[in-house]
Amino acid sequence: MCHAIHRTCEESKPFRFDKDIWGWLELPSSTSPSRLTFRGSALLIPPSFFISTSLIYIPGESPLLPAMVPHPFSALTIEECDIARDVILQAHPGASVYFRIAQLLEPPKAELTKFLAAEHAGQLSSSTPRPARMAEVKYDAIEAGSKVPVYQESWVDVGKKERVKHDVISTEFHASLTFPEFHTFVEVCEASPMFKEKIKEFKLPPGFEIVIEPWPYGGLDDSDENRRFFQGLIFAADASKKNLDTNFYPYPLPIIPIMDWAKKEIIRIDELATGGTADPFLGKTHTAGVLDHCKSSEYVPELFGEENLRKDLKALNVTQPDGASFTVGEGNLIEWQKWRFRVSFNPREGAVIHDVWYDGRSIAYRLSYSEMTVPYADPRPPYHRKQAFDFGDGGLGHCCNNLQLGCDCLGVIKYLDGVVMETDGKARKADNVICVHEQDNGINWKHTNWRTGRGVVTRRRELVVQFIITLANYEYIFAYKFDQAGGIVMEARATGVVSVVHIDPGKTADWGNVVSPGALAQNHQHCFCVRIDPAIDGYNNTVVYEESHPMQIDAVQNPNGNRYEVRKTPITTSTGLDIDPLNGRVFKVQNLDKRNPISGKPVGYKIIPPATQKLLAAPNSIQNNRALFAQHHVWVTKYKDHELYAAGRYTLQSRHESGGVADAVKRNESTVQEDVVFWNVFSLTHNPRVEDWPVMPVEITQVSIVPSDFFTANPSIDVPSSKNNGSQLADCCPTTNGTNGVNGHANGVNGVNGTH
Repeated sequence: MCHAIHRTCEESKPFRFDKDIWGWLELPSSTSPSRLTFRGSALLIPPSFFISTSLIYIPGESPLLPAMVPHPFSALTIEECDIARDVILQAHPGASVYFRIAQLLEPPKAELTKFLAAEHAGQLSSSTPRPARMAEVKYDAIEAGSKVPVYQESWVDVGKKERVKHDVISTEFHASLTFPEFHTFVEVCEASPMFKEKIKEFKLPPGFEIVIEPWPYGGLDDSDENRRFFQGLIFAADASKKNLDTNFYPYPLPIIPIMDWAKKEIIRIDELATGGTADPFLGKTHTAGVLDHCKSSEYVPELFGEENLRKDLKALNVTQPDGASFTVGEGNLIEWQKWRFRVSFNPREGAVIHDVWYDGRSIAYRLSYSEMTVPYADPRPPYHRKQAFDFGDGGLGHCCNNLQLGCDCLGVIKYLDGVVMETDGKARKADNVICVHEQDNGINWKHTNWRTGRGVVTRRRELVVQFIITLANYEYIFAYKFDQAGGIVMEARATGVVSVVHIDPGKTADWGNVVSPGALAQNHQHCFCVRIDPAIDGYNNTVVYEESHPMQIDAVQNPNGNRYEVRKTPITTSTGLDIDPLNGRVFKVQNLDKRNPISGKPVGYKIIPPATQKLLAAPNSIQNNRALFAQHHVWVTKYKDHELYAAGRYTLQSRHESGGVADAVKRNESTVQEDVVFWNVFSLTHNPRVEDWPVMPVEITQVSIVPSDFFTANPSIDVPSSKNNGSQLADCCPTTNGTNGVNGHANGVNGVNGTH
C-alpha cells in the first residue's frame, strides 16, 4: 500500500495513519533540511514542519521508504561498504584480506539516463526502476597456505549482497598506496641496521631527530625487478623546540632509503649528490656536518613568533544575515540561482559533480578532476624517479582535509562528509571533506548611462564546491565555481612547502633554486587534467574549435583591412589537440540539433583552457611515457562507461601509461553528435622562488566553461541590483573628492561616472 502525504501543520497535534508506516519530517526553511525518520501509526508533528513523501507498507515485512535508498549518484554509505566487505570476506574464506579502496561503481550511463529522465520529469515513484547499487572493491588477498598477496578487484551488488565481477589484476600493475603502508615504511626504516648505520655517518646538530617522509617509488628503472617498492626523503627536525609542528623541511639529508614491500626490508640506500651545476651527478661532496649551514624556517605562529605577526590587519567578516541562498537536499542535491546538480565524494577523485542543469536545461553529466602528475626536473639520479600521480598512486580522497569553519571557507557553510574504507575493511566517515558556500567575486555586470549618470551594477555571486588535499609537503585546493550567468570555473590552487633536497654551501644549480641555506627547491611541473562530460541540451554533442585569424586587405572581402576571419573546425573523430593562444583558439561543445532562436547558431558552451605548457620531459623518457595524457592540452573521446582516469587506472610504478586518454583516442571513434567527453590538461611549471619559502602563496589555474549561444540573452540580467548596507566609508584617511552616490540605485555623482 502506498500513501502519498503532503501536509503542513499549524499547531502540534497527532497525525494518524491507518497502518504502521515509515516517513520523515522536513523543515523546509532550513538550508540543510531537518529530517527525522519515523515509524508508527501516530506521530506528533511540531508546528511549521512539513511532511511529504511516498510511504510504503508491505504486510509482514519491514516498511521501505524510497528516499532511504541512496540516489544512484550518491557515494556508498557506511552500511553499503560493510556489505561489500562482508561479501569479499565470504568470497575468500580463510584468506587474509587487505582492503585498499571501496567506492561506488557508477551505473552504466544508458541505464542511469532513463532514471534521470524520470526524475527531471517528476515521474519518480516507488516502482521506478533504479540502477543496482554497485561497490567497486580493491584489495589484496593472501589465500590459506600462501604467503603471497594477490591484488584483486571485485564488483559487489550491495542490494543483492553478491559479487558480480571479479578480476585478479596482472602483476604488471600495482595497487594504489595506503596510509598504513607509509607507516610500515617508516617503521621498517627505523628498525633497519642499514639505515641506522647510514644515519650515523652524519653529525646532526644537538637535539635533532630524523624525519622520514614516504614517497611513491616512481617509474621503475630498467635494472629494477617488477616488485613493489617504497622510497623516502629524509630530513631532520629540531626536537629541542618541543613542538611536533616544527618545520623539518629546511634540514634535508642526502639519502633515499628503498624498501621492498614484500620483504618489509630496506634493500638499498641511494646516496644523493649535493653539489651544484658544475659538479658531478654522482659522488659525495658533503661533510659529516651536512646540516651545519642550514637555517630554521618556521611558519606555525607560536614558533614563528606571535610578536612577528602583523598587527595592522583588521577583521574582515563575511556575513549573510538572511542565511545561504542555496539548499542541499537528499543525495547531496544542490540548488542555487537556477542551478541544480548533485555532489558525491570518492576516494580517488575527491568531490565529483553530477547531472548539472541550469534553469531547466542540461549542461553536463559529470565534472571531475581526473588526474595530476608532478614530475621533477633534477637530472641527477635517482631524481628521475621523483614523479607522483596524486590521484592514481594513492587516491587523493584519502588525503582530503577536515575543513574547519571560518578557516578554509567563509560565510554560511554547508559541509559534506565522505566515506572511506580502512585496510581492515571497516568503513568510517570522513568529516567535512567538502564545503559548499557562496562568495562575492566583484562586479557581475554594470552599465552607466553617461547622459544621466545613472549606473546599474550587480555583484558577481558564486557558489563554490571545494575540497582540499594534503600530499606530504604540498596542498591543493580544488574548487567548482558556479556563477549566476550560467558559467562554471574549475579551479586548482597549489600551496604548501616546495620539495627540497640538500645542496652544499655556496652552490647553485640550474635545475632548481636555493630557497634557504642548504635547501634546493627543484624545478618541477604540476600537470592537472579535468574531465568534462557535457550534456548540452542532451547527451549527443559535437566539439568545435574556433580561431580568429587576420585577413589580408581585399577589395571585396576586406577593403579597409579591419576584418578578421573566424574559423570553426569540428572535431569529427577522437583525437588530441593543443591550445593556440596566438590565434585565440577556444573550444565549443555544441548540440548541432538545437539552434539558438536569436543567432541561428547551434546552442553550446565554450571551454577556455588556460594557456600553460605541456609536459616538458623528453619524448620516450620514463616520465613522459608514464604521462602520455600530458602530451596534449585537449583530448576529445567518445564516452565509455568507467573510463574516468586520464592516465589510466594503474599509475603506481608504471613505465608506460595504460588505459588512459592516449589509448582512448586510438579507437578512432566518431565524435560528431555523439556522447563525447572533453579532457583538458593544464599545468603549473614551477621554477621555485625564494618567496615560495617556507610556505608558498597559492598559485592558481582555472578552466572556464561559459554559455555560447545557449541562452537568448544574458542569463543574469535578472540579478537584482541591491545595495550592500554593510559597506561604509573608510576612516583611515580624509575625504578629498566629491560625493560618492548610491551607484546603481540613484544618480551617482563622481565626475561623469562611466565615461572612462
